[in-house]
Amino acid sequence: MEASRCFLLVAIFFFLSIGGSCAAQDVQIVNAERRIDLASHIVKVYLTLKIENIGTSSVTEVLLAFPPTQVNHLALVKAQAAVGKRKKKTYVPLDVKSKDLPDGPNGTKYFSIYLLDPLNPGEALTLEILYMLTHSLEPFPLEISQSESQLVYFRDSAFILSPYHIKEQTTFIKTPSKRVESFSVVEPTNRAGLELKYGPYNDQSPFSYSPILVHLENNNAFAVVEDLVREVEISHWGSIQITEQYKLVHAGARHKGGFSRVEYQGKPGYNGVSSFKNLLARLPPKVHSVYYRDDIGNISSSRLRVGSQKSELEFEPRYPLFGGWKATFVIGYGIPMEDFLFESPDGRRYLNFSFGCPLSETVVDKLTVKIVLPEGSQEPSVVVPFEVKQSLERKYSYLDVVGRTVVVLEKTNVVPEHNSPFQVYYQFKPIFMLAEPVMLISVFFLLFVTSITYLHLDLSLRK
Repeated sequence: MEASRCFLLVAIFFFLSIGGSCAAQDVQIVNAERRIDLASHIVKVYLTLKIENIGTSSVTEVLLAFPPTQVNHLALVKAQAAVGKRKKKTYVPLDVKSKDLPDGPNGTKYFSIYLLDPLNPGEALTLEILYMLTHSLEPFPLEISQSESQLVYFRDSAFILSPYHIKEQTTFIKTPSKRVESFSVVEPTNRAGLELKYGPYNDQSPFSYSPILVHLENNNAFAVVEDLVREVEISHWGSIQITEQYKLVHAGARHKGGFSRVEYQGKPGYNGVSSFKNLLARLPPKVHSVYYRDDIGNISSSRLRVGSQKSELEFEPRYPLFGGWKATFVIGYGIPMEDFLFESPDGRRYLNFSFGCPLSETVVDKLTVKIVLPEGSQEPSVVVPFEVKQSLERKYSYLDVVGRTVVVLEKTNVVPEHNSPFQVYYQFKPIFMLAEPVMLISVFFLLFVTSITYLHLDLSLRK
């Protein structure tokens, strides 16, 4: 029995390996162009692949390969297919999902791009891919003084890691400044202005890899929110209240030595070039009752611009943030219910709100979004355009009887591109809106009856 079970497992593994190899042999990348943008601490990679089916059967998916060191920092993968030619060219979004395959060398991880229509033998297709990496720029040196610039390492490969044969490929790396201390050379390698060019390389076999290391200057704000809790409390009486609790840190090279406020204010472009003191939060339109405070109290160094299309809150923490320094603060505001709460054709209510962090160019290590539904809500369901961890909680607020259902959404490694709309559906009977007024009326009525009874009650021992 054990022998037959082992044979079955080996057979399954063998057929999976053969299937993955055959799928790789059916596809060839005619041309690959990769552009890596290092302008901020979020690494953005734009990949253009022209693929061709050289097999005998149709292809329904295309595999992307990533080394294990990048998978841990991979925040987002998007893909779209180019349809049409020249001026009539349009782009169609494609589904991208992680995929486990047993034949990946050295721990290679895969993502699968699902094509809308099968790619028949002899046909070609162009794919536009965007993926983002967080915490992929390593500060070196690890500590710098107030007046020093920040230098970082970026590690990758001159060759695009792929399970397919690539006929021709080129990689461009855009740096934030012209100061580049050093970079690996894999001929042909050229540098011009803010750009490094690796390639073109011809006829690279599957899983080719040539490590490169670029040591460059990057003084942009390495703003990382270690923990963000957003609470969206829905009230059917006309308002939605949002409270956001931030734990912010400068994730760049750690600050060493003392800090001089005089030098910083006198020459901020020289003394403290790698620090930041301004933060910009893009809030929903028509916000009201906006406040911003930290552990000490309210902070008045802020500027709010409210419009019908968008709102922006620009504010400053109490002190500029250098490498390793942290700040904790809270942002709260209200939004009109009629702009974000709707009723679906089947009678359910639903909230249409934006996921992610409103701070621009910020990485969130852990984001928790809590949607507090009105008391009496039932059967909540969530529609999110990406994978999140979902759970339910119970919260008791003022005048609540049975408590409110709280939908909890958790996600790690969040970037600004995750600010996409999501919906929370729930059943709600209007009769529950009378619960709080009836309870208030009952309490006041009991107090009134009690006071009247007490005033008319004669407790004397003799008359």
